[in-house]
Formats: sequence, structure tokens, C-alpha cells
Amino acid sequence: MRRTPLKGLLAGAAVLAVLTACSTDESGTDATDESTSGEESDTSSEEWFVQADYDEQMEQMDATFSGPEDQPWLQYIDGPMTDTADWKTNKPMKVCFANASISNPWRQTGWITMNQQLEVLKKNGVVSDMETRDAGDDDNQQIADIDYFISEGNCDAFVISPNSTAAMTPAVERACETGKPVVVFDRGVQTDCPTTFIHPIGGYAWGIATANFLVDNLEEGDKVIALRILPGVDVLETRWAAAEKIFDEAGIEAVDHFTEANPETIKSIITDELTKGDVAGVWMDAGDGAVAAIEAFEDAGMDYPVMTGEDEMSFLRKWEETGLNGLAPVYSNFQWRTPLLALEMIAAGEQVPTEWVLPQTPITEEERAAYLDANDGMPDGHYAKFGGEDLPGYPQVWQDRQIP
Repeated sequence: MRRTPLKGLLAGAAVLAVLTACSTDESGTDATDESTSGEESDTSSEEWFVQADYDEQMEQMDATFSGPEDQPWLQYIDGPMTDTADWKTNKPMKVCFANASISNPWRQTGWITMNQQLEVLKKNGVVSDMETRDAGDDDNQQIADIDYFISEGNCDAFVISPNSTAAMTPAVERACETGKPVVVFDRGVQTDCPTTFIHPIGGYAWGIATANFLVDNLEEGDKVIALRILPGVDVLETRWAAAEKIFDEAGIEAVDHFTEANPETIKSIITDELTKGDVAGVWMDAGDGAVAAIEAFEDAGMDYPVMTGEDEMSFLRKWEETGLNGLAPVYSNFQWRTPLLALEMIAAGEQVPTEWVLPQTPITEEERAAYLDANDGMPDGHYAKFGGEDLPGYPQVWQDRQIP
């Protein structure tokens, strides 16, 4: 089945900038019943590693993307397309959006961008309204939200960003059974029924890019501290599974710890590891807390490590300030525009990719200054690759963090 929890799903550690964004594991159960904050991991990534998915995402990292060169949110890897001719309409659509949450900066950035895109489509007569129900990171609430939309019968199209994979699958299937177009994005579900499933390449791609960067800049036998939010979340686990494989093959000593994205915990972990010996690198499955990790080296009077963070502005600014050797992986935030633009294509009767795989390209040191300049004035919780520069309200709406 194409849409498995281990295949290009978001949620992304990049996305999960705070603990509440990681409230459920792939089965929909609470992933935070036992605190793992500060603990060294004693779990193996083998249970999460799927070689075929790893190989596919590695190939996709070098794929040629179709679509407008200056609009990455409309680019895609060629593959099966969905015929939407039966949904062609000149009537503005009522969109029903079941959102997992806006509980962290990544999702808040995307939510702002999505609403500004909505304003364009409303003005152009494509969408009449978008009714949104926010599940607050709760599976049961999101299931109820989807069933509410179905029972009301007023939706011309559904957009769903699942809170978790397996738990949300039956509700998504019920939405599909209405015969209306269903657009799933961010995290996936275990069914092929949606009209399109939109996501960046995936967790393995994140892990491959970040681990290869560290390996290329370190020596065999060097020690890397891996800072992970928490266990049991598929998109975080696949990032680490890919990275751990590469570290092992390169002879890098990688020790991973769970942090619950707590800056004090991150500082404590780094401080403790520095007392044991040299730490040459830091790998993170999410950029939130990257500044705290850097500050721990500063507090200890130690040289900066080779480090991967994220395209969150706080890391980009600290990276520039310190001059450390870094990389900013992304889980493309501009994907929040794509679901509404997909509905615009569906209303026009245009084909859409059945699985819409978006570009996912890290920010390098050579590119950092350009992204800092382009996002000057944005708050630290903003994401550089948000892709909303051509939308109404830019830059003020994002600067003011006006959450609709």
C-alpha cells in the first residue's frame, strides 16, 4: 500500500517544534505517557527502517521536479495522476479543513500562509469559504471533526492534515465515500482513497542529507550527539533510522538522547557529554532547541561542533553569528499552500498528482545569507522556506504572527 506511516509522511521533526506537536505515535496512542526527557536512548531504529522507502527517498532527492521553477509549492515528481474531470465546476467551493493543530511554530507559519492563499482564491471566485476545525493534537477530536463535516453535508471538498496515521485512516475513508474531492497533506494515512496526498520527500531524506553532511565534515571515530524529541513518532524515527545507518557505516560514534524539545534538557545533555570527552558534531531531528545546544558549547568554553538544525530563523541567525559549520534541513513549510492550489486545479478539471511529492532541499552556508536577508524582520519561530512572499499581507502578517 502506497501510503504507509513510513513513506514520506510529515509530521516531520522539522514540523514538531514543540512537544505537543508530537502527542501521538503512529497507532494514535499517547506517545508521552512516560517522560523520556534527558534519557539516553536504549531503543533501536531497526524496527522503523524500511530499505525500500530509504532507497526511494534517496532517489527522489536527486529527482527532476515538474512545475514552475519559481513556485516550488506547485512542483512535483512525475508519477500517476488523478483525473478530476467529474469535479470540474465554475461555482465557488465550500472547503472543509480538518487540521491536526497549530500548536507549534512550524504549523503556525504554515497556517498563516494557507490563510493568505485562501484570500487569493476567494477573491478569484474559486473558494467561497473554508470552515476549519482544529483538533488540538487529539485523534478523537479530529475524527469527530471529520464526521461533523460529513454529517453536515455542506462540504464541496475536504482538506485533511492528519494528527496521526493509522487512527485517522477510517475517517479519511469516510470522507472519500462522500464522492467529494479529498486532499490529504503533511502526514499521510493508510489508504489510497484521497484525490491527492501532498508532502515533501520525507523523513529518510532528512536523515540522509543531515547525516551525510556530518560524515563529510568529520573523521572516523568522531563523536556525534543526536538530539531527538521523543520516541515512537514515525516521521522522527525515520529521520533517525536513516542517520543512524549512515553514521554506523562511516564509523561515527553517535549517541542519541531524547529531549522533549526542552532547552534546559538539551543544555544539560550537551554539558554532560562534554565532560566525557570531545563532541565533534550535533545532529537534531528538529531545529527547535538548536540555539540551546550551541549555547551549551559556549557556556563550556568549547569549540563549536559541526551541526545540523533547521530552517527556523532562530537557528539561521545563531548559525551566522557563530560561524559554525552547519546545515539547515527543511520539511518544506510552503506545502501549506499546495492543498488549496490543488483544489483550484480540481475545480478546473485538471489532473493532479496522486501522490504529490514536493521538493525538500536543505539550506547551505552559501545560501544562508540570502534566506536571512529575505526573511529580515521575521520572528525567530518563522521558517525561512515558507513560500509566501507573493501573497497578500507579506511581510506584515507573518511578522506580526497574526494567527487567524
